[in-house]
Amino acid sequence: MNTIAASSFFEPQVIADPFDYYRAWLPKSPVVQLSEGMFLVLSYEHCAQATGDVETFSNNFQGTLSGAMAEDGDVAAILAEGWPQVDTLLTADPPTHTRFRKLVNLAFSMKRVAAIEEDMRGVVAGLIDRMAERGEADFVRDFGIPLPVAMIASQIGMTGDDLDKVKRWSDAFVDRLGRMIPKERELECAREVVEFQHFVKAKIDERRAARTDDLLSDLVHAEFDGERPLEDAEILSIMQQLMVAGNETTTSALAGGLLQLIENPDQMAKAVVAADAGNERAIINLVEEVLRTESPTAGMWRMVLKDAELGGVKIPKGAMVQLRYAAANRDPAKYPDPDRFDIERANARSHLAFGKGIHMCVGNMLSRKEMAVAYSELLKRLTDFRVADGHVPSWPPNMLLRGLTTLPITFRRRA
Repeated sequence: MNTIAASSFFEPQVIADPFDYYRAWLPKSPVVQLSEGMFLVLSYEHCAQATGDVETFSNNFQGTLSGAMAEDGDVAAILAEGWPQVDTLLTADPPTHTRFRKLVNLAFSMKRVAAIEEDMRGVVAGLIDRMAERGEADFVRDFGIPLPVAMIASQIGMTGDDLDKVKRWSDAFVDRLGRMIPKERELECAREVVEFQHFVKAKIDERRAARTDDLLSDLVHAEFDGERPLEDAEILSIMQQLMVAGNETTTSALAGGLLQLIENPDQMAKAVVAADAGNERAIINLVEEVLRTESPTAGMWRMVLKDAELGGVKIPKGAMVQLRYAAANRDPAKYPDPDRFDIERANARSHLAFGKGIHMCVGNMLSRKEMAVAYSELLKRLTDFRVADGHVPSWPPNMLLRGLTTLPITFRRRA
């Protein structure tokens, strides 16, 4: 294990299954230099430190996020048919970020999440009923994808006939984000981005004309003292980020968490007891441990604005740093026996799966609620979960996000 080269991090098989890499390099150094001008932060302490130092470790990495550094004229020509990418939440620093966070927080209120929960329970029940009729399912396809897709789609005014578009658009943004796709897929993704923008722009116009009870309308009409309202390109950027964060990552966490429960029968038994008893606190801790061990946003970039030192490693101005949340969340200095899945872990909620500080994922409340409702209802209504015979779970390589694309399972209805 200790012979793993630092530069091997970029190899697809390592990106898909990085845990040997983390175990090999974290004891050597909390920060690993991958190449000239590129560093990987592995430790919990130093990932948390960097997230709090936005003056040194900047989120303004739009070029990397959008793929602009690698796009040729064909891709750029397609994207020109839509709206430009603008720095809003994920790729902005204060004071620009502060304005957007204020306005988005108004839309993503506890009241809004509570209103969404009412519909959420109905969606969860319907998905479980459809799976239970067959006694088998691909959990990703039949539950993990449609639940968060339905939730985010309802918030941008999409009907049932449009739900497949949300997943298709989200996949396009994720593939561009991961930067590990062939040219043909780059072109296809660019077309998907433009299609998404024109669809949502029409919905924005509708809500400017007549307010509706959904998240998109809240964003369109968000007002905060002294702050100008959001413009079209800004709303499109925010909805793009919310769609990916509220869709792709929740799907990955749901599926990865169920696999963890299947592979750890003692933890599954504890989770069933908690669900049957309506022990909300225990279910919430289950969700946090899933987020810690799965870390669907495995890492995120930062641009270094001035010469810095992190964990004893000198990092020059202009370098790119990736904060590897998935490694930090399994740092033995923070989590004893870090690779063990323990739904009663006392400090599970301290994880960095949603980031930390001013850039902590604004949709974390909604994602947590979806997971809690999903696991509670699944465990109360179904039992004897197993991975289908012959299936070996695998993860496709993606530089920033990590999740199962399929999880065939069998199960039984509970009496």
